[in-house]
Amino acid sequence: MSKTRERIKSIDMLRGLVMVLMALDHVRDYFHYDAFFFDPNDLTQTNGALFFTRFMTHFCAPVFVFLAGTSAFFVGQRRNKKSLSTWLIKRGIWLILAELTIIKFGWLFKLDYSMVLLQVIWILGLGMICLAGFINLPKKPVIISSVLVIIGHNLFDSFAPTGTLSSGIWSFLHVFNIVEVGNMQIFTAYPILPWIFVMPLGYYFGELYRPTVDSNLRIRKLLQIGLGLTLSFFILRFMNIYGDPYFWSNQGTFSFTLISFFNITKYPPSLLFLLLTIGPSIAFLAFAEKWKGAFFDKLIVIGRVPMFFYIIHIYVIHLIALFAALLTGFTASDMMIDVWVTMQAGLQGYGFDLWAVYIIWIILIVLLYPICNWYNQYKNNNRDKWWLSYL
Repeated sequence: MSKTRERIKSIDMLRGLVMVLMALDHVRDYFHYDAFFFDPNDLTQTNGALFFTRFMTHFCAPVFVFLAGTSAFFVGQRRNKKSLSTWLIKRGIWLILAELTIIKFGWLFKLDYSMVLLQVIWILGLGMICLAGFINLPKKPVIISSVLVIIGHNLFDSFAPTGTLSSGIWSFLHVFNIVEVGNMQIFTAYPILPWIFVMPLGYYFGELYRPTVDSNLRIRKLLQIGLGLTLSFFILRFMNIYGDPYFWSNQGTFSFTLISFFNITKYPPSLLFLLLTIGPSIAFLAFAEKWKGAFFDKLIVIGRVPMFFYIIHIYVIHLIALFAALLTGFTASDMMIDVWVTMQAGLQGYGFDLWAVYIIWIILIVLLYPICNWYNQYKNNNRDKWWLSYL
């Protein structure tokens, strides 16, 4: 097989789209007035525009993790399994180190290790390290195990060990929590289960993109899988018996009943959360396979440099927020974050209306696109530089 392979534009397009949506969520965190008072998923305080602004960004992390597995499959078409496993381990270690250093500093503007953030890049790195082992196991047991964990992990939602050690370990596995380890606090925003079992499914999903698979057949399969997962969400959610720690309920208005219905759990991702995010994303790939145009080309560019976009968008958002805080009567130290920006009590009273958040988001994407386009071209023109594959 050739050592080079033409990139799959629809996959890059989907990745680019979720990167852009991710940026909206982070702009909201750093600029929205209400973000410092309540969670947009809090039905007692939210509104439709705010809730669905947050809801749109739910697609980001599951697509990152799932498509990271698919990308690993593509890399594996040019390598043997031993070489692929080594590559996955090295890349996983790099991502975890990046999470703990340059990414953490971008979020907080502090490099104080009394607080450690374990967020999406950490789970991507750990998932790759685990995938390095999974690919050396028989395919069917890996797929079956992954599906069973994703389906069954909500059975343990109410499990709460009482011992300090066991409680801490369980937090790493399945609880959105702050764990104290000596003098250090570890914020497990992305606990291990079920994330590391999403990536192997993405890996074997890559088989649909083998050169030998007919495009029309692939599109039919993508629609069947994507719509099937999405339909499964609606069936389970209507039944209201399993799949998420919180049931939906009738509210005072139709709009809030709708919000309750779609108010699903991300930390950790429930079965229903994964069905509703990965299902439509796979269906999107079916339609996107034949889409063309300048707008889609720009999404493709962003989708080809995801780590680069991720890092620089954090720094740009935080820098602009710092200046915005200074201009509105706050101090630079108020933007030196302890845990997460919306938890910073000193920032209550700072921020702007939701419409301003959208304007800042659009300006951000317009500013970042030329930089991403430059870097994408630089990577294409310097394929001999090994380190570029890590950024």
